[in-house]
Amino acid sequence: MPGPLEGKVALVAGATRGAGRGIAVELGAAGATVYVTGRTTREHRSEYDRPETIEDTAGLVTEAGGHGIAVPTDHLDPARVRGLVERIDTEQGRLDVLVNDVWGGEKLFQWDTPVWEHDLDNGLRLLRLAVETHAITSHHALPLLLRRPGGLVVEMTDGTAAYNRDTYRVNFFYDLAKASVLRMAFALAHEIGPRGATAVALTPGWMRSEMMLEAFGVREDNWRDALTNEPHFAISETPRYVGRAVAALAADPEVARLNGQSLSSGGLAPVYGFTDLDGSRPDAWRYMVEVQDPGRPADTTGYR
Repeated sequence: MPGPLEGKVALVAGATRGAGRGIAVELGAAGATVYVTGRTTREHRSEYDRPETIEDTAGLVTEAGGHGIAVPTDHLDPARVRGLVERIDTEQGRLDVLVNDVWGGEKLFQWDTPVWEHDLDNGLRLLRLAVETHAITSHHALPLLLRRPGGLVVEMTDGTAAYNRDTYRVNFFYDLAKASVLRMAFALAHEIGPRGATAVALTPGWMRSEMMLEAFGVREDNWRDALTNEPHFAISETPRYVGRAVAALAADPEVARLNGQSLSSGGLAPVYGFTDLDGSRPDAWRYMVEVQDPGRPADTTGYR
């Protein structure tokens, strides 16, 4: 049976690993052709110096049932991004889904460090990677996406608008970056909504990315071993969970009703009826507000 996104074309900007990879794979599982971009290839690693590559992601997309196409792209380079979009136009003649997931800041921020003590070059680099890349990509990709009605733009961030409004996030630079992406989705909604497209902000919960699993010294198959040192990690989710959220949004013919909204994987799961890979529906942001932040004992009952 053809998937609900058969014939659709998506661009996942920042799909080397983590949420971007999970999103690309789930779009592929729904039948889409997915262009996956990033700076780490089998021939060249970014400053992350990690093993995941965009070619691997493209292969996973194809294995899932879609068509994965890897295009090495530095989204801080407007000429490269313009060339990427021109290639999509030449090869496909359309773009239905744009996911702005470029981040690249894990090694650039210092926890609970005030702006005057934080490394300035790293902080500014974080802002360029987290904000400027999204603006450059939207500038070049949106004319193609708007060529047909019904396009979807997903701005990936960390935290819902409500949570980030009331909560200081890590430090000045991190807080500013995540708030900026939320606002970009709001602004894009005003600009593309009247032109027949939809823009939303979307956040995963506590995501078991490759880097997160490595930080806890576990693998996906034994991730619960990390609960000994961090019990609240029980609310965590796989990158495929937020991927299923994006696929559900992209397949929703009435997605325009959500234009400009801040959404989460856990919040969308009961709306669209999807689950994480283990069949659960973790709702991390509600858990954060009601259990973790108030200092209550870890207990995911009613939250997954």
